Amino acid sequence: MNVSRIVFAVLALALASGVAAQHNASRASFNEDWKFQLGGAGPGVTDATFDDHTWGSLRLPHDWSIGLPFDKDSPTGTGGGALRGGLGWYRKTFTVPASARGKKLFIDFDGVYMNSEVFINGHSLGVRPNGYISFRYDLTPYLRYGDTGNVIVVKVDNSQQPNSRWYSGSGIYRNVWLTTVNPVYVPQWGVSVTTPQVNRQTAAVRVQTHVRNETTTLQTIRLLTTLYDQNGKMVKQVAAGKSTAAGNTVLFDQELVIQNPSLWSLSNAAMYRAVTIVQVNGRTTDTYTTPFGIRYFRFDVDKGFFLNDQHVKIRGVCMHHDLGCLGTAINTRALERQLEILKAMGCNSIRTSHNPPAPELLELCDKMGFIVMDEAFDMWKKEKNKYDYHLAWDQWHARDLTDLVLRDRNHPSVFMWSVGNEIMEQWGDDTTGRKILRELVGLVKSLDTTRLTVTANNEINAWNNLLQANATDMIGYNYNHRHWDSVQYRWGKKPFIVTESVSALQTRGHYDMPSDSIRRWPVAWDKPLTDANNDLTCSAYENCSTPWGSTHEETLKVFEKYDHISGMYIWTGFDYIGEPTPYPWPARSSYFGIVDLAGFPKDAYYLYQSVWTNKPVLHILPHWTWTPGQTIDVWAYYNQADEAELFLNGRSLGVRKKQGGDLHVMWRMVFEPGVVKVVTRKNGKTVLTKDIRTAGKPAKIILQADRSAIKAGGADLSFITVKVTDKNGNIVPNADHLVRFSVSGPGFIAGTDNGSQTSLESFKSPQRKAFNGLCMALVQSAGRPGLITLHAAADGLQGASINISAK
Repeated sequence: MNVSRIVFAVLALALASGVAAQHNASRASFNEDWKFQLGGAGPGVTDATFDDHTWGSLRLPHDWSIGLPFDKDSPTGTGGGALRGGLGWYRKTFTVPASARGKKLFIDFDGVYMNSEVFINGHSLGVRPNGYISFRYDLTPYLRYGDTGNVIVVKVDNSQQPNSRWYSGSGIYRNVWLTTVNPVYVPQWGVSVTTPQVNRQTAAVRVQTHVRNETTTLQTIRLLTTLYDQNGKMVKQVAAGKSTAAGNTVLFDQELVIQNPSLWSLSNAAMYRAVTIVQVNGRTTDTYTTPFGIRYFRFDVDKGFFLNDQHVKIRGVCMHHDLGCLGTAINTRALERQLEILKAMGCNSIRTSHNPPAPELLELCDKMGFIVMDEAFDMWKKEKNKYDYHLAWDQWHARDLTDLVLRDRNHPSVFMWSVGNEIMEQWGDDTTGRKILRELVGLVKSLDTTRLTVTANNEINAWNNLLQANATDMIGYNYNHRHWDSVQYRWGKKPFIVTESVSALQTRGHYDMPSDSIRRWPVAWDKPLTDANNDLTCSAYENCSTPWGSTHEETLKVFEKYDHISGMYIWTGFDYIGEPTPYPWPARSSYFGIVDLAGFPKDAYYLYQSVWTNKPVLHILPHWTWTPGQTIDVWAYYNQADEAELFLNGRSLGVRKKQGGDLHVMWRMVFEPGVVKVVTRKNGKTVLTKDIRTAGKPAKIILQADRSAIKAGGADLSFITVKVTDKNGNIVPNADHLVRFSVSGPGFIAGTDNGSQTSLESFKSPQRKAFNGLCMALVQSAGRPGLITLHAAADGLQGASINISAK
C-alpha cells in the first residue's frame, strides 16, 4: 500500500473550492466543523478542555467583519469600509488514529487576517503578523493519538485600527489544509520548476526538488520525476538517487527535455504537471504534484512585451482581495466570475494590489490565461496607517517575501514581482529606501531569476530614492501619464510598465450633464468633491476624476500610442469595499472600478471592450428615461466601423465619426420619450444596430442566473441578477424597490448587493434595495444535491422565482 496516499478517515474532509498549486498527495481540506467566538473568550481558551459548546459553528473560509453592521464610528474608518475588526477565536477538535504514529502532520493556512497565533493542545505553535501570507506549522510533537481529541485554537487579532487603507476583512478568510506525510518527504513549496531553454521545437525543463529526512538514521532516497501534459499523457520521466543524514534536507536537480511543447499563452493556457515520487527502499514515502507552464518571454525596452515571440500589450487591472458581499472569505467561483467578466472586457493581466494573493487566484490565472504582477508590500519601515505592517517589518519582511516567492514561483501566470507600492521611502534625505530595495531585489533574485522585479512609484521626480537606486529590472510608474513618453530619458534604458493608472470615479447608471465638463476632486484632502444633487454619486460619463489620475479615455489614448509602454494596470477592475474616494460617510466603498461591487459593468467597461477586443462592440449611454425637454448627451462606444448614426423615434440626428483620436462619439439633443437607435457602419455596410427605450412604470422582477447548475459540495455559487422592469421588460433606470429574497431547497443566500457605494444594508441581509434598477443575490450550495429555488418579491411588483440545480 502507498502509505503516503492514506488520508485517515477521521481527517478526510471535502475538498475546498480550490486545489493548491503545489501539494502533497495526502493533503486534505481542514475547513469543516470549526467553532468561533468574537471578542473575549475567557481563561483557558487555548486548553483542550475548554468548554466551547456555546460558540457558533462554521465552515472556513470565514470573514467575521463582513457580517457586522456598517458603523460611522468604526475605528477602521470609511477607508476600511466602516466595518469593525476586533479579536476573534477559532477552535476545532479532531482525532488522529494510532496508526498515524511516526508520520508528520502539518497544518497549512493560506491566509489569516491578521496577527494570528495558533495553538495545538495548549501549546503555541507561533505567531504571524502578516494578514496575507501563507504559512505552515508542524503539529506532530504535540498530537494525541487514538480516541483522545486534539484541539486547534487560532487567535486572530484585528483590533488595532486603523491598519489598512482598504477593507481587509477579519479572520481565517482563506483555506486551511492538513498535510500528512511520512518522515521522508518534500517540504512545503519544496519543488521549483523552471524552463531555462524554450522554443517552439523543444523545452528544457529543470526540476529542483528538496527532500527532507526526519528519521533518526541515514536514508538512501530515490526520486522519480514524471512530466504529464495537459491531457494527462506522460511526456518524460527521470530518476535519481542520493543519501542524506538524519535531520537533513537534500536537493535533487533534474533536467528533462520535451519535444514540441505546448506553450502557455493567453489564448492557450496549457498546463503541465511534474509529479515527484519519493522512495526509500522501494517504498513510496511521498508524492508531490507541481503544475507548471512552458513559455518564454522578454521585455523589450523599445517595443514592449513579447510572449513566445508574439508581441502582447499587457492590458491589466489592479484588484483588491475582497469579493464584494462575500467580503474577503475566499471563494473560487466568485474569483472565477470576476476574471470571466474582465476577460470579456479584453483585460489580460492582474496586479495583486497590494499584497500576496490567495493561491486560488493564481491557479485561475494559470488556467484562464492571465499575466500576473505579484505584489508583496504596501509599505516598508515607514507607516501609512498607525497599526499597519510597518510594525512587523524588521522581524518579518524577509521571511514573508521569501515565502511569497517560494509559494508562487511555479505559476506560469506570474511574470513580475512587485516589492512595493507607493512606498513612503521614495522620499527623504537618507538612503534607507535604497538599501531596503536592494535587499528585497537581492532576496527575490536568490529564489527566482526567471522574472523581473519592479516597484510602483507615484513619485517620478529626480529625488525618488527607489528609482535612484537603479535596483529593479523595470521602471514602474503610478499615474503621471503625461510623462510616459519620457520615462527612459529620466531613468535609463529599462523596460517600462505603468503599475497603476486612471483613478476615474463612476457610479453605475448615474449621469451628470453636460458630459464634456470634467470635475476633478480637489487636491485638498479635506475638501471632498460635491455633485449637483449632493447624493454622493460620480457621473458615469467620463467627467469625474481624481487630481492625480485622469479619465479612462485620456489615459487609454496615451497607453495605446507608445510601444515602449509594455503594459498598464488600471485602478481598478472592480469596485472594492473601503476607500470611498472622494466622499465621506455614508460612502463606504470605492468609485474606481470599471465594474461595480456587485459585478455589474459600468459604461467604461464597453470603452475598453471596444478598444481591447476584436469582437464587434456597440454600447449606448445613458438610459432613455428622462424629463421631457431635458438636454441629454448620448454617447456611443463602438469598434470595427467608421461611422455611427443616431435615430430618435425614427428620425436621423446625424452621422458621427471619431475625431482626433477620440474613442467615442456624442450627440446632444432634447429628450423626448421613445426609442434611440444607433447604427454603426463600415464602408457603408451595417456592422451593428442597438436601441434603448424609455421605460414605463415599474411592473415586475426579472431574475437571471449566471449558472443554472452548481456543484453540491457546499462552496459553489450562482450569481442571480435582479432586474426591476416595466411590463415590457425594460429596466427602470431609477427603480429602488426593496427586494425580499427567500430560498427553498439545499441552498442559502450567501450575500446580496446592488453596487451602490452608499448602501448601508448588511451584505448578509436577505433583502436589498434595487439601485438604478438592479441588484444581486448570491445562492450557495448547502452541501447536498437537489433543486434550489430563489424567490424574489417587492411591494407593487410582480415577483419571480428561479431554479438552480445543485449536483
